[in-house]
Amino acid sequence: MENTQLYLAQFNIIKLKDKLDSPIVKEFRDFLAPVNQLAEESPGFIWRLKDDNGNDATDVETPYEDELIFVNMSVWEDYQSLKDYTYQTVHSYFLKSRKKWSTEMEGLKAVMWYIPKGEIPTVEQGKEKLEQLNNLGASPDAFSMKEIYDSNGLKI
Repeated sequence: MENTQLYLAQFNIIKLKDKLDSPIVKEFRDFLAPVNQLAEESPGFIWRLKDDNGNDATDVETPYEDELIFVNMSVWEDYQSLKDYTYQTVHSYFLKSRKKWSTEMEGLKAVMWYIPKGEIPTVEQGKEKLEQLNNLGASPDAFSMKEIYDSNGLKI
């Protein structure tokens, strides 16, 4: 039985090939708003990171020195809700097409972990969790879509 006092946080990064206003990343940029809206309308969605314009997270200050690295962060009721949104909606097209807009980076680019209901994760926390995953491997504290843990800390 899942721990109903916890939600699933996810953090991911992308390093674009060029600045956000570049024609190279136009398709990515043009679909940020609709894909974000789809997330918000998806079953199990709780929260997502937004910048001051309230639409996306493209102007969020990040702990990364490289200005081409953008972050995304959201909170979901459970893993299945996040998985359904990620792979069963138009969002999956952007995963499959990411090489059009992004450059390779070392290590994993996404991490998940459980947080108490009502808590909002920070970008710094997301970066730390991603570094933990890349340096130490998957655990109940930081895991990937390839090695998943449930809210009780058991590997699925």
